[in-house]
Amino acid sequence: MSILVAHPAATTASRLNGTIAVPGDKSISHRSLILGALAVGESTVHGLLEGADVLATAQALRAYGADIRRGDDGVWRIFGLGVGGLMAPSNVLDLGNSGTGARLLLGLAASHGVTSIFTGDASLRLRPMERVMTPLQQMGAKFQAAEGGRLPITVMGTNGALPIEYRLPVASAQIKSAVLLAGLNAPGQTTVIEPRPSRDHTENMLRHFGAEVSIGEDDDGARRITLTGRPELQPQNIHVPGDPSSAAFPIAAALMVPGSEITVTGVGLNPLRAALFDTLRDMGAQITERNRRADLGEPIADLVVRAGPLKGIEVPPERAPAMIDEYPVLAALAAFAQGPTVMRGIAELRVKESDRIAAMVKGLSTLGVRVEELPDGMVVHGHNGPAPANPGVLIDSEMDHRIAMSFLVYGLGARNPVRVDGCDIIETSFPGFADLMQTLGGRIEAPA
Repeated sequence: MSILVAHPAATTASRLNGTIAVPGDKSISHRSLILGALAVGESTVHGLLEGADVLATAQALRAYGADIRRGDDGVWRIFGLGVGGLMAPSNVLDLGNSGTGARLLLGLAASHGVTSIFTGDASLRLRPMERVMTPLQQMGAKFQAAEGGRLPITVMGTNGALPIEYRLPVASAQIKSAVLLAGLNAPGQTTVIEPRPSRDHTENMLRHFGAEVSIGEDDDGARRITLTGRPELQPQNIHVPGDPSSAAFPIAAALMVPGSEITVTGVGLNPLRAALFDTLRDMGAQITERNRRADLGEPIADLVVRAGPLKGIEVPPERAPAMIDEYPVLAALAAFAQGPTVMRGIAELRVKESDRIAAMVKGLSTLGVRVEELPDGMVVHGHNGPAPANPGVLIDSEMDHRIAMSFLVYGLGARNPVRVDGCDIIETSFPGFADLMQTLGGRIEAPA
């Protein structure tokens, strides 16, 4: 199924309709496995995202000695080793396409006295890791990396990790989390200072597992996170909420197709993750919350989405850390709005699984959308209705799951079918994506 075709809903179903649940939150799934492996006793995880990225993290933790099992009931059980208990892996750790898994586990390995070798697929081996290695070296870890600070990387961890105070050069949840995970096995207090708040799942979950984490603010407004090292983490029973980044795709599809109304249940709405929904509401989207509740310190709700006219806006750049993964699908949706949508302050997208700015600009332009590439973003000029899709075009996903899904969603609302190559990669984060969209009335299938 490397190539998939998305057919306009106007030629299949007249609208998208139904109630769905999206897979579990990827960020929380990774962290549930990692912290469960560091707790003393048995943790259980319900609703774990069983995509390739998270499964690669589970396999790496098994190589470090954690006992991780999936029951026939779909519940994952993790028998932890305790902080400092990692054993030396006997094989190379292959993280596949998972940048999150690689960066978090680099942090974990840095403060354990074992040597590990990390690698990944061709895409992951192109992604820079220097920004993670820099603070970890200050803590005492040593690294041997490929040219440009890329995978494969050999990590020579230390049992004598030094607690540090580290000011992030950019707001990044992955760098922050790597330092905090390393700090778990360091004495004293490890502090990370971030210029703008990034997603705080690591802080929330560390507290949930019993670690002492304090949050403060510097005089300049920077956010200061301080972890007290060497806690005894307590096992937990975790229910993973639906991933807001995954929910973005059916929600965007429903907003593109006139007359659509869908409900997405149990979506995580962490305010440092869910800025896309604020942005969509600014564009005029009808998105309402029902059954709001909380778990793991994370707000959760069911989202009801109704199609209606959208207008282009200038997205506040300060929202970028809280919706960085959603800009590709926002760019696709912006082609259906009235007027231009301006997205700036998102240079971080250039070092994701692909250069997501360049990939969206290229793909949208090929389809017939007027779009401008900026050094740190893009401007998409909307068509105030069904967007163009030049016949015969084959969009290259650049082996990036979010690029692939963004253009498939685009095709459901476009004037003609849209073909996307490299769709196998979708399984890394959203297993069953095409089938789930079919239940709403969206036709996404392999070419005849």
